[in-house]
Amino acid sequence: MINLDESRKINAVQKMQKYIETNLNNNITLYELAQEANYSPWYSAKIFKELIGKSPFEYIRLLRLSGAAIELRDSEKKVVDVAMEFSFDSHEGFTRAFTKEFGIAPKKYKDNTPPICLFKYYPIKDKYLLNSDVNVKSYEAIKPSNFFVQVMNFPERKLIFKSGLEAEDYFKYTEEVGVEVWGILCSIKEALYEPVGLWLPDNFRKEGTSKYVQGVEVPKDYPGIVPEGFEIMTLPPCKMMIFQGEPFDDDDFQLYVCDLVKSIDNYDPKVYGYKWAEEDGPCFQMEPQGYRGYIEGRPVREL
Repeated sequence: MINLDESRKINAVQKMQKYIETNLNNNITLYELAQEANYSPWYSAKIFKELIGKSPFEYIRLLRLSGAAIELRDSEKKVVDVAMEFSFDSHEGFTRAFTKEFGIAPKKYKDNTPPICLFKYYPIKDKYLLNSDVNVKSYEAIKPSNFFVQVMNFPERKLIFKSGLEAEDYFKYTEEVGVEVWGILCSIKEALYEPVGLWLPDNFRKEGTSKYVQGVEVPKDYPGIVPEGFEIMTLPPCKMMIFQGEPFDDDDFQLYVCDLVKSIDNYDPKVYGYKWAEEDGPCFQMEPQGYRGYIEGRPVREL
């Protein structure tokens, strides 16, 4: 149970994160962050480091470098222009910082775009709300009322992924593997879609590896690099039943998603003339984001 003092710290750091996100390409001072947090500059920096594990300016630097990497990967802009866009004082300073962080010079990265470990932004509230009952509303108050269902055909493609050992859910997986996997997956230029969490059926996983993995789908003829420690497999064509819930308040994430998943578990695909086909491919879960609702896919076959 989070006490009042901890709750205030979480809210203050959340406000600082939001300010950084909104002003990332502008000059940001500790005084401005302290104004958002409503604490002194010293205490604001202290609680930010306590909860995030990084100082505010280390956090800002990592977000800027990761944003710059995506810009180099996806645009035709010159390295110097990207450096200026993300508030680096000089081309040389940007090159040194980029190379130190990612192990590759920005020009070489732009030319080759190998997978690198991007730094991903996660609201601090998500971490604490998922492991506490703070601000939890009643089931009836946030019970999912509707979800949209559609069946989609997925062609043959490949999956780049990383397994854990025994994990069957996100939390155990991050304990086993760490949180850097998502950043690496996000950097893969040829990805067909955004990274997802997946549950591999037994016929798709190696003995001694986890059921839950994180991965990203790429074309079946993917010619790129498989990051160190990752695997690649071919996924056969299949039909997927996609469920999408209504948008939700991020503070209601824990109960909303749990209750919606229960509704999906109880759903009868025969309504649409299908049956579950777990052996045809992995189930997947997109990163839950309140504005678009919870999205999950499960393989099916026609009756």
